[in-house]
Amino acid sequence: MANHSDRLNAINVFPVADGDTGSNLYLTVRAGHDAVSELQTEDLGGFLEVAARAAMESARGNSGTLLAVFLSGLSEPLRGQERLTAPLLALGLERAKVRSWSALSEPVEGTMLSVINAAALAATTNLTHLKQDPDSKAAVDTLLTQISQAGKIAVHGTQNELPSLSEAGVVDAGAVGMLLMIDELRAAVRGTEADLHGYDAFHGYGVQAPHVHLNAEGDEGVEVMCTITLDALKAATLRGQLDSVGDSVILSPVNEVSEEVYRWRIHVHVPDSEQALELIRAQGDPVNISVTDLCHHDAS
Repeated sequence: MANHSDRLNAINVFPVADGDTGSNLYLTVRAGHDAVSELQTEDLGGFLEVAARAAMESARGNSGTLLAVFLSGLSEPLRGQERLTAPLLALGLERAKVRSWSALSEPVEGTMLSVINAAALAATTNLTHLKQDPDSKAAVDTLLTQISQAGKIAVHGTQNELPSLSEAGVVDAGAVGMLLMIDELRAAVRGTEADLHGYDAFHGYGVQAPHVHLNAEGDEGVEVMCTITLDALKAATLRGQLDSVGDSVILSPVNEVSEEVYRWRIHVHVPDSEQALELIRAQGDPVNISVTDLCHHDAS
């Protein structure tokens, strides 16, 4: 993700042309990686859950938050399992899809969601046609190859799904970032370097392609992110309130604190930060608060 952050930043024009999707994905993934770098466990789902929780607490931007939600959903069917199998991968991707869509107040195709959808569908569809033992490493490899192919088609399709991408002549940055995760997972299963040569075919993603976000019209306002402990009813109430004053609203549970009470990660774009923070503080005590201008900035 670090190696591709500049290219991802270059084509970042949705939902805000601020050129930071690559940096946000990298910093989010790095937080998850650091959390498990010395973790010793045979529980695959538990391992991934720790990474997902750390990623969500430190998530950056729309893309980073959604990626953390994806990882959290992926971990759920893997809890208590010591190895990844094709059936578990299919279950994990389906759960990740459901979690990703439910976290967003206004989910939009032509984004990371398109690749997540394609991956989950390819996994479920192809699982029943595997020629190998479903629990074998070869079956995981085969399924990931089919998932990757479906993901590439989905990435190419994003350019025609959103006007801002069509006008800029690029594919969606978050969608490419999600495909990177899939291809790196396949490489890890194989014990090889990921084959990413085909990425040059994505519009705007060539090494010499310009940073198109610099020519896009910047958005006014700020991005507000924080973590807060709420019950489900208060979280639903807060989501509705944030929807009324902003957009790009994401609410996702980080972990359960007590019965029906969770730590939630919140993300919203609003004209004024205090407008959102006042609503949030009326429901509880937010921590890990960050406020970032929605305008062009150096994403290095």
